Amino acid sequence: MKYYIIAGEASGDLHGSNLMKEILQQDADATFRFWGGDLMQKVGGTLVKHYRDLAFMGFSEVIMNLRTIFKNIATCKKDIQSWSPDVVIFIDYPGFNLRIAPFVKSLGIKTVYYISPQVWAWKGGRVKKIKQVIDKMLVILPFEKDYYLNQWDYEVDFVGHPLIDAIEQRETPDLEKFKTKWGLDNRPIIALLPGSRKQEINTKLPIMLSVTKNFPAYQFVIAGAPGQERSFYQSFLNDQTRVVENQTYNLLQLSHAALVTSGTATLETALLNVPEVVCYKGSFISYEIGKRLVKHIQYISLVNLIMDKEVVTELIQRELTHTNIQRELNAILEGPAREKMLESFAELRQKLGGTGASKVAATKIIELITSSR
Repeated sequence: MKYYIIAGEASGDLHGSNLMKEILQQDADATFRFWGGDLMQKVGGTLVKHYRDLAFMGFSEVIMNLRTIFKNIATCKKDIQSWSPDVVIFIDYPGFNLRIAPFVKSLGIKTVYYISPQVWAWKGGRVKKIKQVIDKMLVILPFEKDYYLNQWDYEVDFVGHPLIDAIEQRETPDLEKFKTKWGLDNRPIIALLPGSRKQEINTKLPIMLSVTKNFPAYQFVIAGAPGQERSFYQSFLNDQTRVVENQTYNLLQLSHAALVTSGTATLETALLNVPEVVCYKGSFISYEIGKRLVKHIQYISLVNLIMDKEVVTELIQRELTHTNIQRELNAILEGPAREKMLESFAELRQKLGGTGASKVAATKIIELITSSR
């Protein structure tokens, strides 16, 4: 069977590649054509467009690149119609994918959405379109199934979270080799994940680093973001601070604790069993707008949202201070607060359905195709 997959970001490339591997386990004759990245390309098939060419962040950048965006949409539609796949699989990336889905549906091709847009946080109105144009929605967060059913009378399938598979498949890196490569000493590591964009890094990293002198028994290591030059981080470094590039998972696997900006990184850190403090600070205007757009959401970290309670401390806006970081970090380095958090992380993994999300998703996609033949 022929599978057309659209993933517009690095995370989508990771989850798309694991999905492709599982599809091949169940359908040896599967052929793929996709928008994605290097990981999907390694599995096999034809890469139509790399996600690097699709990443336009922020309002102004989107406006400046509207012509390119519309050209990409037209190219995608034409390519799908020409190849005539058995199914088109959309992985997150809603701004693009929800413009392609109605066209695919009009061609009579089966549509699957794998990894739902965060409609439970904002733009809930998108569900009306999703119900019309998506044959099968596969969600990866347990509360999403109830949200779709209770709020929108829409049956979706919870398959588990693919990050668990991605993390379980990893080998623990060699600590000594890692320290030598990145110039680290023998002190325990506190990982710093300040985000991926320069503006957010410039805002949050100095506050995170303000506590380094309070913890001389530890070394602080920044997870350098893909696409950011090493030289960008130089002004932040001191005798107690280092940076590693494109090694976030390896860094976390070897860390004792972490300070993490909000987003998927909070969940990745928890699944790697690293106690964390969540740090968020944006511009006053952006934060106030965000608060009004994101309704009925009590937490900003995925860990707390999934557990529906405060498992990890969230220091947001004015609460992100030297004093608060020092207090919360100190609490999770040793003692009962650390042990309680690690116990909650074990519960979190169970809530997310354990391993096998990609396999379950592959099975449901193949069943959808074959049932309509």
